Formats: sequence, structure tokens, C-alpha cells
Amino acid sequence: MSSSGPVSESSPQPVRCGVLALQGDVREHVVALRRAGAEPVEVRRPEDLDGLDGIVLPGGESTTMGRLLTLFGLLEPLRARLAGGLPAYGTCAGLILLADEVIDGQDGQPLLGGLDITVRRNAFGSQIDSFEAELDVVGVGGVHGVFIRAPWVERVGPAVEVLASVDGHPVAVRQGSLLATSFHPELTGDPRLHGSFVDQVRTIGATTRGRSL
Repeated sequence: MSSSGPVSESSPQPVRCGVLALQGDVREHVVALRRAGAEPVEVRRPEDLDGLDGIVLPGGESTTMGRLLTLFGLLEPLRARLAGGLPAYGTCAGLILLADEVIDGQDGQPLLGGLDITVRRNAFGSQIDSFEAELDVVGVGGVHGVFIRAPWVERVGPAVEVLASVDGHPVAVRQGSLLATSFHPELTGDPRLHGSFVDQVRTIGATTRGRSL
């Protein structure tokens, strides 16, 4: 049977999730989002934000990513979209970008903000101190966490829900439409965290699709 016919009116609107593609492990998130049933869109320019239901901010180097956000004219437009309710999921450097405050960052380091948290960069150590750990993530269950020069959360505001911790330090948090983890689920092949985010986007994204801010 041909699949080229008209789409039923009852067919769900596809979930379009951006992946900030300036630096970091972009390809892995694209694969994970596709496995979770989303339509991934690589974001490099302000116009790439148009029509998105959600966005993933990947791991990488947070200071470099902040400079590139500014250089490519994305910092303020993305800040506005997030403030307007666009769901976002940040991993590692993405967690740092979403934080309202960073310890051990560079002076004037550009941040997107939105999460009422204080984050410490490279809190678990340098590259050689990278490690893996089994985590119990609220709403997801047992997750294998890959930590690479990972931050941790030192302070959480009253509206922030801690979803997982390592040695008493929060490594997964949620506040409203924002989700963030210190670790890299896109590197493990486990689709559940991305799937949880896509489910959230599916619920919230219909009210933000195409919003002009």
C-alpha cells in the first residue's frame, strides 16, 4: 500500500526538537531524539529556532558554547524562547548553560539561564576523572550515567525538583519545562531520558510551536 496519501486529521503533529549544533556531541543527540520518536533539527542560526517544540543543549565546553551562541546571534533569541516556555534538555555543558549561576566559570561567561540552580563546573574532576555510575532517576528508574568532566549542582531553588544525585550532589534536575543532567544518556543507547523529554515536549510544545518572541 502506498504511503503517499493524505495524512489523517487524527495523526499527531510531529514533535520537532532542535539540537544546538555549534559544538559538542550533536550527532548522538540527533540519533537519540530520532529513536525517541522526535524529528531532530540542528540549530545553528536564529531562524533555526522557528517552529521548534523543544531543544536539546548537548555536552561540550560550556564557555566555548556560550561564545559561539553570542557569535552566531543565538544567545538572546534562545533566551527569549526559553523564557517563553520552550522546553529544553541540557546535558553536562547544557546543564551549565541553563543554570542561573555558575561557580568556577569564566568572568562574563554567557549563560541562557532559566534553572534556579548554582552549578560547579568540572566538579567531579578533569577528563581523567571521568567515570560511570548507576543512578536511580525519578520517573525513569535505573540509569547508567556517563560523567565526563561533569558539573554538579550545589544549590537548588524551591521550584527545582532533584531527580538524581551522586554522593549527595544533584546530577539531574527539573524545573517547569527545563530538564538537565550532569551525565550523558545519549552515549549509552538508553532512550528513556530522551523519551521522557519528548513526552514532555509533546505535552507542552503545542503551545509554543511557532511562537514569535
